[in-house]
Amino acid sequence: MGLMSFLRNRAGLVVTVIGLAIVAFLLGDIINYGTPFWMKNQNQVGSVNGEAMDYQEFNAQVEQTTAMYQQQMGGAASPQIRNYAVQQVWNQFLSQGLLKQEIENIGLTVSKDELNNLVTGSTPSPQIVQAFTNPETGVFDKNQLNNFIAQINTQGTPEMVQQWEMLLANIKSDRLNQKYSNLLANSVYITSLEAENEYTQRNKLANFKYLMLDYSSVKDAEIKLTDADYKAYYDTHKNGFKNPEESRTVQYVLFDARPTANDTAATKSTIDQLKTELINSKTDSLFASINSDNKYPYTYLQKGQVSPALDSVIFNVPVGTTVGPYLSDGAYEIAKVTDATFSPDSVQASHILLNATAEGGVDKASAKADSIKQLILSGENFGGLAIQFSTDEGSKVNGGDLGTFARGQMVPEFDEAVFSGKPGEVKIVNSRFGTHIIKIERQVGNSKIVKAAIVDKTINASKATTDAAYAKANSFFAEASKGDIAEAANKHSVKLDKVDRVVAMDNNFNGVEVSRELVRWIFEAEKGATSDKVYETDQHFVVAKVEKIQPKGLLSLDAVKPNIEAQVRNEVKAKMLTEKLTNALKGASDIDQAAQKLSKSAVAAENIVLANPVLPGVSLEPAVVGTAFGLQPNKLSSPIKGMQGVYAVQVTGFTNPKELVSSELETQKQQLQTSRSQSAWSSIFQALQNNANIDDNRIRFY
Repeated sequence: MGLMSFLRNRAGLVVTVIGLAIVAFLLGDIINYGTPFWMKNQNQVGSVNGEAMDYQEFNAQVEQTTAMYQQQMGGAASPQIRNYAVQQVWNQFLSQGLLKQEIENIGLTVSKDELNNLVTGSTPSPQIVQAFTNPETGVFDKNQLNNFIAQINTQGTPEMVQQWEMLLANIKSDRLNQKYSNLLANSVYITSLEAENEYTQRNKLANFKYLMLDYSSVKDAEIKLTDADYKAYYDTHKNGFKNPEESRTVQYVLFDARPTANDTAATKSTIDQLKTELINSKTDSLFASINSDNKYPYTYLQKGQVSPALDSVIFNVPVGTTVGPYLSDGAYEIAKVTDATFSPDSVQASHILLNATAEGGVDKASAKADSIKQLILSGENFGGLAIQFSTDEGSKVNGGDLGTFARGQMVPEFDEAVFSGKPGEVKIVNSRFGTHIIKIERQVGNSKIVKAAIVDKTINASKATTDAAYAKANSFFAEASKGDIAEAANKHSVKLDKVDRVVAMDNNFNGVEVSRELVRWIFEAEKGATSDKVYETDQHFVVAKVEKIQPKGLLSLDAVKPNIEAQVRNEVKAKMLTEKLTNALKGASDIDQAAQKLSKSAVAAENIVLANPVLPGVSLEPAVVGTAFGLQPNKLSSPIKGMQGVYAVQVTGFTNPKELVSSELETQKQQLQTSRSQSAWSSIFQALQNNANIDDNRIRFY
């Protein structure tokens, strides 16, 4: 309920791709741990153009981002959430490094006067407006802003000041975002000729016939590829073989350690027995607390607060009924309904929070709370007392107002007080946060709620299941360590899988989760090495082998050779088919005559546009369609090497679109300019990244 929560929930920070980059730049120096210069290199998570990020600073941002994602997703910490946070913080750091010199060279800044105007001026930043909008009226409250600033300047805690500075930094970033976006947008100019050409590409129609000799018409067995064939293709397509970061090709075998049918049956038997005991229990909440894998709060529930299976039942059965078991998300659930009543759907309330420890204990805090309550009941302004006494920095600036919330969003003691009371009542409640003086402002709606003791048992793999899976994996590991992993897989009748491109921060192989420990080993190992042990995840045991190492930069022909075999073969086929088609076109007056020579029929393609170069029923064929639009009607083309084969085309006619009038041309120019401006940022960012010196050491730490 503190300021961090207030700013996070109410500030609604406006963030774009550029904004994220500049935020990281602006906040880059907030955390300074003073690492000695001789430790800098070994503690570096990475560097961009010589600007390094220290692990402690990087990890502090990872922790903060992880906490934010956990709150947004409403779940516990998980490796997936943390990995996502690591990637997000890295992306921000990367953007920071790439943009820093650009911003300095351009000279973009936000002056103090400009920032003050964005905070307290006549047209404040949207972030300020959103953070200080009265929730009841939906109108920006400048008095609320001024009171908050005064409090920051006079009695703001270090945490409050830091959060306020972060908000100001984001406002700066938003302003820099606007300036940089405007700069990019103003650098894009569309001529009338470009606009007309774009319009023509989307609206001019071509009707033509084409003759196709499919690559599949030549059997692969007839093609003998030479080193010269591979080199010719490689030299022509070198730009496509640049590896943006070091990667590995890995062979691996998975051994399934997930729960078996026997494990499921054993869990079902356990929950059935627990149901019998729960039916006869006299201490339902204690029974649930002792026996449930997930400790559900024993409190009143609204529709939608439990699993769909329980939700569809517990609101429709008499009090005292025990329902289930139901299978839900890998667990069996049962529930005993112990009470049912009707309650508001949501409540608006205000509170004053006292720190029991600071007050000298719960008794003294409760006594002080009772005195404050008497002041309220005698007519004292609740908001003024909240500003004077409350330790909840997030709500006190709003006079203690917590807004409107549904059941379950507050701690149980708080919920019970506000949902069971009546509007206008003032109550005192103790919770783990301290002592609350609560005023119930209003209650909305009226729906059935139930109190239920919920017990669940997660279906886990038994020791017998995991031991059996590990025994298989270990036996295979012993065999694979001696020689070839493929031979070992064949001998043990297990499936050998392969992932062609593993990068340092991956956490799965072909969609299956693997441990970060295994990925770290892969990037420490030599080519041809078999894993030094059996690695495990929650559901599998894994044995792996590093088949290939692909360094960062231009990959060698040997490295890409296995991956380009099909394309090289088609290149050779294209030469054969081009010669065949050239002979057929000689002396032919039209495409039908050429087709007859090949015992084929020409195919008609109608209403084709250049902007969408697809041959109906075939595939995307930009070279073929582009050639058609460059031909005069009735003229035969030369052979064209396409995606699916070699083609010849003959245009039968074009349908030109109507000419654009002046206003329509301006509209077309504006649309094209908007599109180009939007793509300008990604193009510039990619160019900066391609030319940057980036060192990524995250795998040493995560």
